[in-house]
Amino acid sequence: MALDQFFEQIKKQYHDQLPFVVYKKPNALELKRMFQHNDALHTVVDFTESGFVFAPFDSRQDAFILPIEHADVISVAFDENDFYELMIRDHKTSAIINSNKDSEKLLHIKHVEDGIAAIKSGCFSKVVLSRRELVENVETHPIEIFKRLLQRYPTAFVYCWYHPKVGLWLGATPETLLSVKGNQLKTMSLAGTQAFEGITEVVWKEKEKEEQQIVTDFIVESLRESVGNRLSSSDFMKVSDQKTVRAGNLLHLQTEISMQLSPETRNLKPILEALHPTPAVCGFPKDKAKAYIIGNEGYPREFYAGFMGELHLKETISRNPNRRNVENNAYRVQKSVSDLYVNLRCMQMKDQNVFIYIGGGITKDSDPVAEWQETVHKSQIIKSVL
Repeated sequence: MALDQFFEQIKKQYHDQLPFVVYKKPNALELKRMFQHNDALHTVVDFTESGFVFAPFDSRQDAFILPIEHADVISVAFDENDFYELMIRDHKTSAIINSNKDSEKLLHIKHVEDGIAAIKSGCFSKVVLSRRELVENVETHPIEIFKRLLQRYPTAFVYCWYHPKVGLWLGATPETLLSVKGNQLKTMSLAGTQAFEGITEVVWKEKEKEEQQIVTDFIVESLRESVGNRLSSSDFMKVSDQKTVRAGNLLHLQTEISMQLSPETRNLKPILEALHPTPAVCGFPKDKAKAYIIGNEGYPREFYAGFMGELHLKETISRNPNRRNVENNAYRVQKSVSDLYVNLRCMQMKDQNVFIYIGGGITKDSDPVAEWQETVHKSQIIKSVL
């Protein structure tokens, strides 16, 4: 299928107010889209379902799914050069002004100051505080914004998700919540932010290294607790060293974590309950930080800092790296794959209004004004695709 036709079909699905998701996995040159046949809203029951899941920050609220049995799935390969030309051809400029107001600045700084005070009083050791910024009168079609996200963030998970009974969300997230292929689970901890200025060999402050270690320790311990006494000799965990990774115009600290699962430890529900939300989007200890966010942040996060992605889809995987081998098909196996991503660097579209969600991790050593400036920098990056 031609790329033009692929996008036109998505626009028609959106025009007809029928649910869909279109997405690209990190570093991939393939787009996938799922079209649901009707506007029924399907709720996740126990994460044994198969399809594309869209889950909120607050796990007490419903997570939704486009079920594979009620959807058409099509993939299309694209060439970066062809796509770049497509984006330039369809590009329409919109005047995006700096929508930050002094009142918003003072309010966010006050939130950060209150968060630091709560940390120093012993409530928790870290809390992630965010804000929601409104950009009005955006005339760009959401699929055109999706194309720009694709061009801007080749290493991210890029998506556009729509359901007429829930809304439309777009994003380009650098953070994997978990990836399970067969019995192999992989995840990451991601924290710390600084601008990319041409090199990735940068110096990180102790505050950022500490924040990253908090996230890593939480994930490792949560994975161990989620499988409990079901651990067997076939279960093991590997934790990498911290490294710097680039996501668009930003750099982050990342640690990779992998775990071999046995048949008794493949149930995703306890693993997701243990991991989500991670300290990278919530804080630590998780329950206390989450309660503070919900009670004090001043707006509903909805699906910001939630998670989304493929849940229990079948994928054919080759065990023979030699693609020229004429007997290669004999080495191909079908595995259940779940690739879930944290919903960061995202936006919500309501008519011609766009809500941008940005935040940052707060510790006892945080500078409230610097934290505000970090959210401004992040919002400017996101607004550049509008």
